[in-house]
Amino acid sequence: MKVTALKGPLRGVRIVREGSTPAWRQLHTQLSSLITAGRIGEGANLPSERDLAAALGVSRATVKRCYDELRRSMVLGGRGRSGSVVRSVRRVEPALGKLRGFTEEMRDMGLTASTEVEDRQVTTDRLMSSMFGRPSNALFLRLVRIRKGNGVPMTREVAWYDLTLAPALATCDCRGSVYAFLRKECGVSLRSAEQTVEAVLSSRVETRALGFTRPQPCLLFKRKTYDDRSRLVEYVEGTFRGDAYVYRVRLEM
Repeated sequence: MKVTALKGPLRGVRIVREGSTPAWRQLHTQLSSLITAGRIGEGANLPSERDLAAALGVSRATVKRCYDELRRSMVLGGRGRSGSVVRSVRRVEPALGKLRGFTEEMRDMGLTASTEVEDRQVTTDRLMSSMFGRPSNALFLRLVRIRKGNGVPMTREVAWYDLTLAPALATCDCRGSVYAFLRKECGVSLRSAEQTVEAVLSSRVETRALGFTRPQPCLLFKRKTYDDRSRLVEYVEGTFRGDAYVYRVRLEM
C-alpha cells in the first residue's frame, strides 16, 4: 500500500530540495536524532524503503542508502517487506566521580560487556617510561581494545600498564576486566584516578572500530590510574561514542 503521509514520530521528517546536503544524509540525520532521543524506540519498525521513498518523494535508492548506513552503525536490524527494526543504541548515564572499570559500568547499567582485543604487546616506550617514572628500558603492556555493551561497540581504548608493578599482566588475555585481574592476580589495589574529558571527532581507525561510516562526535577520556600507594599503574585514552554516553555530575553549593 502506498504511503501518502508520515505519521507518529516520522511526521516531521522532511527533505529539503535546495542546498548541498544529499537527501540520504538529511534523512539519516533526522532518523538518527529520533532514535537517539528515544522518540523511535528499540524494536520499532521503520517503513519499508518503497513506502518511505513514496512518502518523501525521493528515490528508493535514497532511502536504501540511509537504511544501509544505519545498519552499518548497528542502529537498524533486519530488513523485509514490513520495514526495518530499530536496534537503538542504549544511552549510558554513568556518574562522574567514581572509579569504575568498563565491565562494572556496563553491569550497573544492565548491559552485558564484551571485549575485542585489537592489539596487545609487551614493549618499551620512552614517553611512557617518563610518564610512569620508570627507566627507559622498563616494560609496559600496550593494549588496544574495542569495548562493547550488548554487542554494540561503545569505546576504543588504548591503554598502557606498568609491568614492573603488575608483571602477571604480561600473560593476561585481557578480554575481561583488567581491573579485576590487577586486584585478584597481581595484588594491585586501585585507589584513585585523574581524568580529563574532551569532545573530538572520531579518527579513521575509531570510525571503523565504532561502526560509523564517517567521523562522528565522540568523547575522549584520558585517565591516569593510581594504586593505594599513589603509584601510577595505568594510562588510558578511550574514545567513547557520543550518541551513547551522557555523563552526570552532581553539583552542590
